[in-house]
Order: sequence, then structure tokens, then C-alpha cells
Amino acid sequence: MGVDAYKKTRVQRNVGRKVTSTNLYLKLLIKLYKFLARRTDSNFNATILRRLQQTRTARYPISVSRLVKQINTAKDKTRTLVVVGTVTDDVRLLTVPKINVCALRFTETARKRIQAAGGKTLTFDQLAQQNPTGTGTILLRGPRVREELKHFGRASGLPGSHAKPYVSHTARKGKGAR
Repeated sequence: MGVDAYKKTRVQRNVGRKVTSTNLYLKLLIKLYKFLARRTDSNFNATILRRLQQTRTARYPISVSRLVKQINTAKDKTRTLVVVGTVTDDVRLLTVPKINVCALRFTETARKRIQAAGGKTLTFDQLAQQNPTGTGTILLRGPRVREELKHFGRASGLPGSHAKPYVSHTARKGKGAR
């Protein structure tokens, strides 16, 4: 009997992540979007569900200035910006235009600035009632900037590697060679 040489390696099953969070609101949102992903034809709900099930470190924050930059390039300025993560304030942005944002969390100052400009801050259950299929929305995510990610990849020092090496800080003080 021969061996199935499909992909020449083991094939890992892509099973959904079991959420270990104790946050009841997050668990209810996952139930809601699991239902919507199953019952609607839109990929929007499946994407939201997948991002809700991510770990907290994988749900990167996004600043208000990035949201404003995105709405300025969009054709339709009445669209709702959807972020599965935290929306943070950016003090470098002087004026915030009227924008509608749906996010998992807002920092207090970000929420105040958006609402002061006449915009709306929505929760995901409110979004599911207004747009169950995600029409009229722009789905965004924050930039992947974590110090750990800079060390990932091919070992540092090898040809073609751009991974940041792990370096002891004691070496700078002259004690590393002793």
C-alpha cells in the first residue's frame, strides 16, 4: 500500500479557535456573528467572526487619524468604518470630521472626539441590526506592529533574513564578554 504524498507533508486541519476569554459580551457577539455567517451569503460576517475569535494581541489597535485617512479616500463618505479591535485617539490630528465607526472598544478620548464632531460610535450588535450583511461598510484593521513580530522569520544572520536578532543588553555595558 502506498503513501498519499499530497503536499509531501502532514495536512493540518483548520479548526476554529475556541475563545478562552471570560468576556460575556465577546462570547455573545461570537454567537451572533456565527449565526449571521451561517444564514447570510455575505463574507463580511464570516470575516468579522474570524477576527472576533482572534487572540487579543492579534486584534491590533487603529488610530482615529488612520480612520480619517481612509474615509477621505473613500467615494462614499457616509459609509461606516468597522474595526474589530480598539480605536485609539491621535493627538496629532487637530480636527476630526464626521465619521461613523463601529469597533470592539474605544478609548475615552477617541469616543468623545468622534461624537463631538457629530459622528456615531456603534457596537457590533448595533451594526448587526443596521447592516446584517455589511453593506455600506469599510472593514479595517490596525497595522501589525509588535516587537515580537520583528524577530519572526528566517534566523537572523542567514542570507535573505530580515529577522531582528535577540541581543543581550548587558553586552553594551561591557559585561557580556566576561
